[in-house]
Amino acid sequence: MSNILIIKHGSLGDIAQISGALKDIRAFHPNNKIFILTTFQYSEVLGRCPHIDAVLIDRRLPRWNIFYLVKLKKMLSKYNFSYIYDLQNSSRTLFYQRYLLNSISWNSSQTARKKEKKERNFEQESVLERFKIQLNSSDIKTNHTTSPDFSWACINVDEIVNKYFNKKFILIFPFSSPKLSHKQWPYYNNLIKIIRRDNPDFEIAIAPGPNEIELAKTINATSITNRKKPLTIVELSGLIKKSSFIIANDTGPAHIAAHLKKEGIVLFGYHTTPKKVSIETNIFKAITVSDLNKLSADQVYLEIKDRLKLIN
Repeated sequence: MSNILIIKHGSLGDIAQISGALKDIRAFHPNNKIFILTTFQYSEVLGRCPHIDAVLIDRRLPRWNIFYLVKLKKMLSKYNFSYIYDLQNSSRTLFYQRYLLNSISWNSSQTARKKEKKERNFEQESVLERFKIQLNSSDIKTNHTTSPDFSWACINVDEIVNKYFNKKFILIFPFSSPKLSHKQWPYYNNLIKIIRRDNPDFEIAIAPGPNEIELAKTINATSITNRKKPLTIVELSGLIKKSSFIIANDTGPAHIAAHLKKEGIVLFGYHTTPKKVSIETNIFKAITVSDLNKLSADQVYLEIKDRLKLIN
């Protein structure tokens, strides 16, 4: 039995998206031990993944930190990996391939292009389609890659839910990374007011992340924490699974919702398209506009009001 390494550093939405790819890799290597190299913040959730045997941590220190790179190479070398699947496909992992793990067979978007012997613009493909092409290049049957199922990441959150709610609830994700403020729709409070007016049987909640506790006070909704701390990824996933409907910006929790087969809507501006990031399902739909500042609360509500009545 040999060891297999998968590399995926993040982000949160990306971790949810590789669920199907991980399942297909496991099916292709049923008798191998599969490790995943990731960052600390995703170690807990990936430690629950049934398709992974062990999690290794990469601190991702600067590449000029020779002492760290030597330590990382030493750590990875002791597992004698026979094959590596690079699901990060970044300049960093390309550096690892060239200088840390260059004697090991490697699967990446670049190796997939070389095998096809033609230029394929992977950037024009959707995220999940790129993973499919990449894994197919290593003869993996991709039965699940394009339909991720993130349900393995959920834990039971009945205690949290029962503390805050006694009826169905809509979960809203109104924030984004400070570096990606262009993804943030500014009219959530207006939308919440309309929803409450027409749908009094729903409670409305948000689940702020580690840097969003103070921002959450600006949103007129129940702010869900656990012992005054932000929910962990596995708690957040469990909460999303329990919700009746999701409304979100293009953020990690929106991708979790999509790959938990939840009903909801995600709001897109000019930054990318729903197709490119593989977020839409038959019940998780996108509204795409050129300028999120010009998308009114009334317009968003018009898209969801009939759906809310059906699940009420």
